[in-house]
Order: sequence, then C-alpha cells, then structure tokens
Amino acid sequence: MTLRVGIIGAGPSGLAQLRAFESARQKGAAIPEILCFEKQDDWGGQWNNSWRIGLDGHGEPVHSSMYRHLWSNGPKECLEFSDYSFDEHFGRPISSFPPREVLFDYIKGRVEKSDVRKYVRFNTVARHTSYNEATQEFTLTVEDLKTNLTETHVFDKLVVATGHFSVPSVPEFKGIKTFPGEVLHAHDFRGAERFYGKNLLMIGSSYSAEDIGMQAHKMGAASITISYRTAPMGYHWPENTVERPLVTHFQGSTAHFSDGTQGDFDAVVLGTGYQHKYPFLPSALSLKSPNVLYPGNLYKGVVWQQNTNLFYLGAQDQYYTFNMFDAQAWFARDVMTGAIDLPPLAQREADIQLWLERQAALPDHDAEADFQTDYLRELIDATDYPSFDLDAVSQLFKDWMRHKHDDILGYRDMVHRSVVTGTMATKHHTRWLNAMDDSLERYLHGPSQDIDTDTPDAVTDTLVAR
Repeated sequence: MTLRVGIIGAGPSGLAQLRAFESARQKGAAIPEILCFEKQDDWGGQWNNSWRIGLDGHGEPVHSSMYRHLWSNGPKECLEFSDYSFDEHFGRPISSFPPREVLFDYIKGRVEKSDVRKYVRFNTVARHTSYNEATQEFTLTVEDLKTNLTETHVFDKLVVATGHFSVPSVPEFKGIKTFPGEVLHAHDFRGAERFYGKNLLMIGSSYSAEDIGMQAHKMGAASITISYRTAPMGYHWPENTVERPLVTHFQGSTAHFSDGTQGDFDAVVLGTGYQHKYPFLPSALSLKSPNVLYPGNLYKGVVWQQNTNLFYLGAQDQYYTFNMFDAQAWFARDVMTGAIDLPPLAQREADIQLWLERQAALPDHDAEADFQTDYLRELIDATDYPSFDLDAVSQLFKDWMRHKHDDILGYRDMVHRSVVTGTMATKHHTRWLNAMDDSLERYLHGPSQDIDTDTPDAVTDTLVAR
C-alpha cells in the first residue's frame, strides 16, 4: 500500500516538506500520497501576514505575528535556499535585509516553480488527531472553514509544521488593569505609526522588543523604554531609548521597575514570547517546550521520541530558518520512506541527551550559532540536500550580531556575500531608518517618497506630513 503522509501547515516548514518530496520525485523516486492542510487562504505561514488581530474572518486565531514595515532582522544570506538562490529568483543582486513582502515573494517563488500547490487544502484547519497503536495510523479530523464541513483522513505519517510563534505568552503584572493606555502583545502589533509622539514601554528583551522598539523610534515615538527580566540587551540605543529591569507593578499610567525607578507611558507592548501549542494533538503527542535551540523529546530535533511516525519541523528557536527547515524536511522525508533507519529508542535518547547537555553549557550567542550550525550539518550530511558553506554562514551570524551591537539602527544597511552563489549584496537605495515604504515595488524599483538623508528631522517631517 502507498505510504500516506499528512502535513499540518503550509508555512515555510510545511512547504519545505512538500519541496523535499518533490525533489525526490524529480530524481525519479516514488513518493507517498501527500495531503497538506493550511488554515489560511494562501501559503507562507507567518510571511502571509494579515491586518487582523485576535480572530480571522472565520473566527480562528490569527496565525501571523508580522506587521507593516517589518524588514528582515537577519541577513538573507543566512536563510537562503541552497537549491533556489536569491539571484535566481530576482535575476539580480538585492540588499541583505529585505522587507517582508520581498521575502514572501522569494518563498513563494520556489514552491510555485516546484508545482506543489496541488497538495495543499487551503482554508482547512486541523481539529483533532488520534493514533491507533495496532494499525500504526493517525486519524486526523479537519474542518473546511468555508463550508464548515468536517472530514477525517487516515495517514501513516504525520508532520506538524504549524510553527510556534503564534500563541502569545502573556504574563500578569500587578496593577496593569489600571493602565489607561493601550496594552497589546507583539502578536497583535501591526505598525508603529500609532506611537508617534508617545512614550512606549516594551516588556521583553529579545527580537520582538528590539525590533518593535526600534520601529517605534523610526516612526517618531517620543521615548522607548525596554524592560528586561534577566539581562539588558545592551545595544547602543538611540538617545530616546533606555533599558530598565523588570516592571514590578503599575499604578495608572505609571510603571514601577525593580531598580526603584518609574516612568509614565502611553502604551505597553508585551514582547514576552510565545507558547508551543498544538490543540489538534492529544497530550501524548504534543511537544511541550520553552523556546530553545534543541527541544527535548525530538530525535535530531525532528522525530517524536515515543512515536517515530510523528515529525515536527521548525520547533526550535532559530538562528537558521528556511534552510534549516529544508534540512529537517529532507531528513524527515528519508526517515518516512525508509532511506534512513532510526536507531533503537535508548540510542535515540542518548543522542538527544548529548545535544541537551551541550545546549545547557552554551556560554554566549556565538556559541549558539555554532551549535545550530553543527546541528544543521548533521542533518544535511544524512541526506541529499544540497550542501553549502555552513561555517561561512555561522560567521555571518557572528558578524551580524556584532553589527547590531555596534549600530542597532544601521546594521540593516550592511551588505553580505551569498554562500550559495558568491554574489555580494547591493546596498539598498534607501537607509533602513528612512525607508518608509516597504512594498516589493518600491524596494525593487527605487525611491519616490522615501528619503535618503542623514538628518533625523527629515524623517520627522515626513511623518508629520502624513
């Protein structure tokens, strides 16, 4: 009987899985029966962003956490597909830090070229999963959001590719219900224009707090205060930005911090992270993990330890993204088809423990980049995924982190060399700080209303004019 594979989610991870099977088919291999379910009306996952917050038009939780004016916060050279370069897609060099719409166009380009859309059922959400130990089959119940009809499908292998940056982690703060201004989680943030002239409090000390805070600065916020739980990020912030230890409580519009300082704010954005949530899975199959580089209970970060017919893609915290999802998908494909034989459970557990012990000893961000590089290398070496210079990418991550530390407002203006094609990125026509239009057309075809000047007043004048 033909192997039956179900894939939940058609974001970058789910698309990587479809592309892995299509790559095998193009090389003459027989591939399984594949069916992928995507609750949105198009593929792309996070990159298929929406203006909506809370619930979508079908009453489902909004998936994407992206927002207007989001530009890549890492070099595109670190996420480039090794079998589909940026040069191939755009036909010319582009800058190293493109905006969301440009990266979404790139993601779509590869899968459109691969003709895998036929495997995807859009507007279809996974509702419930059961597993029959005797038959070793998954029964997946899905709902068509347009017709409200439910149906069941039986699969031999199941791939969870829904990501883990969609369900907010929202802590409680004493007195926050007395705060008279806007309070929202980064998941519901859709643009910083609303913070023009206002005093913004960001709670959190990772990518969301950093990026939303600097977008607020870019869009003319009067001040940005970033409140951290464990340690400050320590970047060279602009003059209107400070870091404070964790908020202890609120009194009206005043936030009190653990160092005894306080401040009055107009708005609060919680950059407090996300939860692993898989409501369509029973607890015995559902990953429970903080956001770490190597979650426990996944062999090679992919295969569910207690049921090797279940696979997770993209469940890690991420330095690498698109190309890591590829490597995971290629590995999962080869396990599913029997090209890779899994060792016994005890041996798999020992391997997981080695990675977890190494993770626990990581001293800094550079070591983390090397850790995930070694992880990715192991996956690629086990499959026929096209290899690339992983050490060069790891060095790119380290350079990028140093550039951010030195110039948090200017690191996106740096250029890097592709490890896939050797092409040096071009300098973008407009500095990131002054680029007020993040559309694909403006990015590719040059400035019109954008301004390219070193004077902050020019940015302010543009915002006031709007």
